[in-house]
Amino acid sequence: MASSFSLSQITSAQRRTLVAAALGWMLDAFDTMLYALVLAHIMRDLGMSKATGGLLGSLTLVASGIGGVGFGFLADRIGRKRALMLSIATYSVCSFASGLSTSVRMLAMFRFILGLGMGGEWNTGATLVAETWPMELRAKAISIVQSSWAIGYALAALVAGVVLHYADWRMVFFVGILPAVVTLWIQKGVPESPMWQEHHRLAQESKRVASAQHQYDHNSFIRIFQPPFVKHTFALLLLNFFGMFAWWGLFTWIPPYLSLPVEQGGRGFSVMGTTTLLVVLNLAGMLPGYASFGWVADRLGRRNSFILYTFAAALLVPLYAVARQPAALLVAGTVLAFFGTGFFSGSGIIGSEIFPTPLRARALGFTYNGARTMSSISPFVIGWVGQTKGLSWAFYLCGIAFLLASLMATQLPETKGKQLE
Repeated sequence: MASSFSLSQITSAQRRTLVAAALGWMLDAFDTMLYALVLAHIMRDLGMSKATGGLLGSLTLVASGIGGVGFGFLADRIGRKRALMLSIATYSVCSFASGLSTSVRMLAMFRFILGLGMGGEWNTGATLVAETWPMELRAKAISIVQSSWAIGYALAALVAGVVLHYADWRMVFFVGILPAVVTLWIQKGVPESPMWQEHHRLAQESKRVASAQHQYDHNSFIRIFQPPFVKHTFALLLLNFFGMFAWWGLFTWIPPYLSLPVEQGGRGFSVMGTTTLLVVLNLAGMLPGYASFGWVADRLGRRNSFILYTFAAALLVPLYAVARQPAALLVAGTVLAFFGTGFFSGSGIIGSEIFPTPLRARALGFTYNGARTMSSISPFVIGWVGQTKGLSWAFYLCGIAFLLASLMATQLPETKGKQLE
């Protein structure tokens, strides 16, 4: 049945929640990807090998998994809005602190804490939007939120390119404090999820109900590992894991891959040449890839869209790995970025539709950020293989991971048109 829902019916409160979640995710990308963009410079100044550089990236991803699950519990208890604010403040402050690092150990500590906030932002923002937007527009709204990552990455590439021209990598990290300002607007202008407020109100009506709800909260995380959720929990977890292994393996190492000298396995581009390629890759590849997934998912269904995007990415990775000329790297990288990042929009969409309100934030936190923890080996593995075999060869592992993600997508349920519970 065709939907009669009109965009004119979207309320001001719904628009503000969308903007808040999108800004949080955009600035998450900005602060997180600054590391990849200055990695070649940090390796030189702090004497890090590619394997050590990848290990620090892996450490951030481990922390993001811990933060995702932890902030999921927090969001289910204190509200989506306050958890979102806390996550943004965490990664902003630690980005600034990264610029103060005088050793690899100090930098590792700050990147770990940054990862906690990074992991917490995604599921709190996605849950807030899923619970405030109508079913007819839910997929598109979450895709818009997800697409803001590409804007943040492109903005980070632009800022890093300009700042590195005049200063060093420390100053690039200092710019990362700016996202903290967004929390002031969220506090004042963004409403809490009415769906969460209703569940929270019911839980606080009396001591008896509160006690029962406490016991329910204690056990609700276990419910995602029981029927009818268990199969879907692990299918989504593994889909995210393989997709993230491929994504973090590629996009942690593409910036140094482009900028390192040819004799070190790179492509030898200048700072501004690398910046230009990355900005185009994000704005012409990742951004439309993220944004398009919601429309494709409403047309083809959630599961088929996952299969399409991840399988296409698996085919495109080898083309990018063998590319040598700037034009070939630009075209292959842009199309790869479209499919290889666009599928991430589906995780928040299908996850919100699989799991009910009392455990939605923590379920999304586990299946998305738990996968980030598992995929934390990727930057290290790709860096280690790149050190011994060359980064081009290492990228083939990312293609295999995309193929496995496509296979996992076949095990997901189709949730198109489902009302949230």
